[in-house]
Amino acid sequence: MHKVIVIGGGPAGLMAAGAAAQQGHEVCLLEKNDVVGRKLLITGKGRCNVTNNCDRDTFLKNIPVNARFLYSALSRFSPADTMAFFEELGVPLKTERGARVFPQSDRAADIRNALRAYVEWAGADIKKAQAAHLIVRDGRIRGVVLSTGEELPADDVIVATGGLSYRETGSTGDGYDFAREAGHAIVPPKASLVPLNTLEHYPADMMGLSLRNVTLRVIDGRKNRVIFEELGELLFTHFGVSGPLALSASSHMREMENGRYRLVIDLKPALDSDTLDRRILRDFELFKNREFRNCLVKLLPSSMIPVVVKLSGIAPDKQANAVTRAERRALVELMKAFPLTVSSFRPIEEAIVTSGGIDVRELNPSTMESKLVRGLYFAGEVLDVDGYTGGFNLQIAFSTGRLAGRSVREGTQDE
Repeated sequence: MHKVIVIGGGPAGLMAAGAAAQQGHEVCLLEKNDVVGRKLLITGKGRCNVTNNCDRDTFLKNIPVNARFLYSALSRFSPADTMAFFEELGVPLKTERGARVFPQSDRAADIRNALRAYVEWAGADIKKAQAAHLIVRDGRIRGVVLSTGEELPADDVIVATGGLSYRETGSTGDGYDFAREAGHAIVPPKASLVPLNTLEHYPADMMGLSLRNVTLRVIDGRKNRVIFEELGELLFTHFGVSGPLALSASSHMREMENGRYRLVIDLKPALDSDTLDRRILRDFELFKNREFRNCLVKLLPSSMIPVVVKLSGIAPDKQANAVTRAERRALVELMKAFPLTVSSFRPIEEAIVTSGGIDVRELNPSTMESKLVRGLYFAGEVLDVDGYTGGFNLQIAFSTGRLAGRSVREGTQDE
């Protein structure tokens, strides 16, 4: 019987192991953690954004690097296929804003448990062990050496170890080392979908404040154009900004330079400037005998008021009925275009996804097999392919993992 070893029990590895076992192969899935799918459990704030309910062409437009490499994988296992796969495994799904797909239960554990059940049903063995080296002879994979020194022979090996993000879940870059052992080039890993440091210090004054239904616009100062604009949720932190909008925006900043990218937050996107001005004027009438710093309680969260007051340039102790029209218009402009400047990405360990990885030019996109070593396959985040937020990265893992698992073929140890 054909022996297949899958290294890594994340979404790509679980899908690969199940798919290979369904082909009738003897499959052993190696996972160094006590449980499989640890990173799955924290995706989507514990809800797990499984995929994006869109067609292949739309999907590929959301892959900024090496999208064409995924054409075959997505053609064979599309977002629709992923949705049907989990529904058939007993996990009802729902589609939310932005075509994001989640389990109806809002429990990431349901997705992880379904994948684990799939692997077990298909007949693959899950072994708690850490791979240390690949065994390669005569241009062909021969097996894996464990950290204990034990050698496991195999006819095919699928590497699905993830990237470098969330190291506590086991993504420690092992796959890059395995690839280098086999002679593969590695595109230097960097953070993608990551919180942002800002030059301004006032986000720290609002630390913990989450703004919902605001619009974030990112301006590339070098190109002098808007590169991202989206409505959603933003979180202020001690270092700058995080939350869904910041993470999405970060993936559009392909070349980070201190001060290159400006963030503009529309705090009241439902109101145009004139409507907001009238709203502020009504509040000033209501609080006409109060100082300006005490007149924004109906408009802004309490922790944001001191920051907005300071940036507005209006004297904090000025009576509301003394605020001039020009000052009020400046306040409107500030609330419609609250400014921040990005200084850098947060460390790669804080990224949701790693950009960079195994150079896909050295892989066969129709099988995920190495062009350098027969019987060696790669899948998931270890590849130099990443997408924007919205379920695209998990779909990459599922599509490439399934393709690798279905592509393993008969071979002999002495060929």
